[in-house]
Amino acid sequence: MARIIAIANQKGGVGKTTTAINLSAALAEKGKKVLLIDMDPQGNATSGFGVDKGEPDNIYDLLVNDSIASACIRHEVWKNVDLIPSVMDLAGAEIELLDIEDHEFILKRKIQKSAQKYDFVLIDYPPSLNLLTVNALTTAGSVLVPIQCEFYAMEGLTQLLLTVQLVQRKLNPSLSMEGVVFTMYDIRTNLSQQVVESVREYLKDRVYDTVIPRNVRLAEAPSHGMPILEYDSRSAGAEAYRRLAEEMLEE
Repeated sequence: MARIIAIANQKGGVGKTTTAINLSAALAEKGKKVLLIDMDPQGNATSGFGVDKGEPDNIYDLLVNDSIASACIRHEVWKNVDLIPSVMDLAGAEIELLDIEDHEFILKRKIQKSAQKYDFVLIDYPPSLNLLTVNALTTAGSVLVPIQCEFYAMEGLTQLLLTVQLVQRKLNPSLSMEGVVFTMYDIRTNLSQQVVESVREYLKDRVYDTVIPRNVRLAEAPSHGMPILEYDSRSAGAEAYRRLAEEMLEE
């Protein structure tokens, strides 16, 4: 049975999509079958695997146009990684979804059958709270939260935890915290270390030991349509995502 994980943070620029792309690849490298669902209208997870944004049969068609999941899946965008791509039209989908019965559970209904074929289903959702993010949280069994090592990290984390608790109470009682992973860590700054210590003290054992460093090669990889494990397999960023995948598998 697939572990369905929403990769979430209501704050932008925290390495959420970078984590979605590279964690998918790292899990796949370890022999796991992964489906990545790009629910961000910007479609960065889609282009990060070299897939053109805007092609028919995408996440918008799945949610709004009554397409079936199997028709929307791009197979083997990377070895052992399948993708449901995004499209800019998704930005206006929320209004159209309002007219659909039980619109908070559309994604869950649509992928239920296809998800059974995978070990992991990762959902990259937009940095906002709307009907798309609610659909991601009602579908997921857990939430993985990337946090940038900066001053406002705790503020964004607090907002997200409140959202998760609300969804737990109202829509998805089985939703849990997968954990927090620190991104863009700069060993040279005291601030990065202070943020890590504060969040670890606050969340205790729900914080991954792996820390994703600030890494130039990691930032370059998406523009080449590759995960870091392909673009520069020996880089610090690639090794960090391998360690994160190992931690998740040990659970």
